[in-house]
Amino acid sequence: MVDYAMDIHKSLYHTEDVPQDMVDRRVEVVARLKSLEESAAPLISFLQNATLVQELRSDKQYNLQMLNDRFQIGAEQIEALYQYAKFQFECGNYSGAADYLYQYRALCTDSERSLSALWGKLAAEILMQNWDVALEELNRLKEIIDSKNFVSPLNQLQNRIWLMHWSLFIFFNHENGRNGIIDLFFQDRYMNAIQTNAHHLLRYVATAVVVNKRRRNMLKELIKVIQQEQYSYKDPITEFLECLYVNYDFDGAQTKLHECEEVILNDPFLGKRVEDSSFTTVPLRDEFLENARLFIFETYCRMHQCIDIGMLAEKLNMNYDEAETWIVNLVRNAKLDAKIDSKSGTVIMAPNHLNVYEQIIESTKQLSMRTYVLAKNVLESAPAAQAAQ
Repeated sequence: MVDYAMDIHKSLYHTEDVPQDMVDRRVEVVARLKSLEESAAPLISFLQNATLVQELRSDKQYNLQMLNDRFQIGAEQIEALYQYAKFQFECGNYSGAADYLYQYRALCTDSERSLSALWGKLAAEILMQNWDVALEELNRLKEIIDSKNFVSPLNQLQNRIWLMHWSLFIFFNHENGRNGIIDLFFQDRYMNAIQTNAHHLLRYVATAVVVNKRRRNMLKELIKVIQQEQYSYKDPITEFLECLYVNYDFDGAQTKLHECEEVILNDPFLGKRVEDSSFTTVPLRDEFLENARLFIFETYCRMHQCIDIGMLAEKLNMNYDEAETWIVNLVRNAKLDAKIDSKSGTVIMAPNHLNVYEQIIESTKQLSMRTYVLAKNVLESAPAAQAAQ
């Protein structure tokens, strides 16, 4: 990192000279790195030998005894490996840090240090943008946080909040991230953590629900949470949903849709830009606006049987021709029971009443998922309860 800082200084000031304090700092870093490398050298040498590594077992106590008896590798060398991995991370060698932290966890018997090493491994994978591996580490870390006996419930709450913040890097870059963030954030323990001390995360889970057509069933639960937290946290995205589904304020929803676009463009996670030849696009913004307009259209159609296309265009923040084309495609693709009268410029919706069977299906739609989550929570808490006894 010192070399990187030197390169930036040379680029900014167009010179090959660097301040003396940077030179001195580099000497200190190199000396520290060599010292840690020498301390951890016996264990690193062992871990680089594939034949010897195969002798390790799942029993950590056996491994420690074997390393001490045959290779004179003890607690000092294992601690040196942790410090060496940490220093590699600080120097920007994330690949080396991830490998050493993984190997350290296989030998570490201190649960707190092992947890710390796992956080470091997760950070290294995120910085290398290895999203699949990072997701695996995130799930592993979640299991430990949920099952570990922390000193206090507050400490466990803080770890859950950290986990959700770190997960944003993964979920908004992983191909299945939009499902992942909904699955994680809507779990009772994590939603409670959001409502307790991380209200701002509602922006991200709300965006994920809006753009994820397959998880539209979570919208009702999301609206309930937004209503509960409306006095603690608001932003244009949550206010858009509140205007549309709580207040049925279409003018307010239109205003908030303008603000949502600005929020997404300026958010480091939501406003990720993709460059294609000479064009730069923000895919999440385009998906959000498309789905938000669909929400407005669906809600408006539930309340009106005959809709003026010009008025609807205004609500959707589109011109008349764009709105008419958009509605035609929507009616065709979504197979809505509607007719468009081009002469009068109106959309005529057929009445839609749920029969008793559809009402039962709608009411029990969440039952299976909530039962699964409840059973999972019971199974996760059982080992901890047995250990406490």
